[in-house]
Amino acid sequence: MAMQPVIKWSGSKRSQAEKIKSYLPEMFNTYYEPFVGGGSMLYSINPEKAICGDVCKPLIDLWNMIKSNPNELSEAYKERWTRLQVEGYQTYYEIRDDFNKEHSPEDLLFLSRTCVNGLIRFNANGEFNNSFHHTRPGISPDRLNKIIQDWSSHIQRVIFIADDYRKTCESAKEGDLIYLDPPYFHTKGRYYGTIDFEEFLSFLEDLNKRGIKYMLSFDGKRGDDDFTVEIPKELYKRHEFIPSGNSSFKKVMDKEQLQVLESLYLNW
Repeated sequence: MAMQPVIKWSGSKRSQAEKIKSYLPEMFNTYYEPFVGGGSMLYSINPEKAICGDVCKPLIDLWNMIKSNPNELSEAYKERWTRLQVEGYQTYYEIRDDFNKEHSPEDLLFLSRTCVNGLIRFNANGEFNNSFHHTRPGISPDRLNKIIQDWSSHIQRVIFIADDYRKTCESAKEGDLIYLDPPYFHTKGRYYGTIDFEEFLSFLEDLNKRGIKYMLSFDGKRGDDDFTVEIPKELYKRHEFIPSGNSSFKKVMDKEQLQVLESLYLNW
């Protein structure tokens, strides 16, 4: 089946995945993705060996459940979805409260599939704070089960780590490939967690010294606005712009259609 997102995450590369994939080196050993999010690149590349991570532990718990217990996860979604249909929208807020206390991956999946526009948002305390989408019932359990099973078969060779990008990539060495999709410089506050930009540049410099190839997705252009960040030229060899359709954020907020181009940096 064609790739369908199992969880919708801010900054998804679903629309750019095949284009970014076209820039892959001909050969690499272990694939690393320390900002795995919704996993679009992971699915598209489907590497033989992979180590993926994120600082959001409930997200990594969810990935591990998709990998190891897909049937249990599907049943958990079905139970919550059925409650929603029978008991009404208040079920959503009860489950949201439960998630903010216990951080259950089963609750996270349900919330991601029933919140407004599928936009996962956390407040400064790491609490899920988006509202219920009243005009949609949420994806049907049978349809989501097929998606979960498909993803589960794709990620059996992946190790998932709940940690920051430096820890996730600690074991990387020459011959490996790292795909980086960090929180963008100009979108602070819209992602779970933040990174220090200067520390991140030092990390890129260290990868270069160790002879490790990386691909970095970062700020680009939206319509006539240029959000490209000044990354020191000695840190990369190529800078490409990848079309990613129209801005969904602007479309929702301002009813505008603006073409988005995202930066892709390669150090080879």
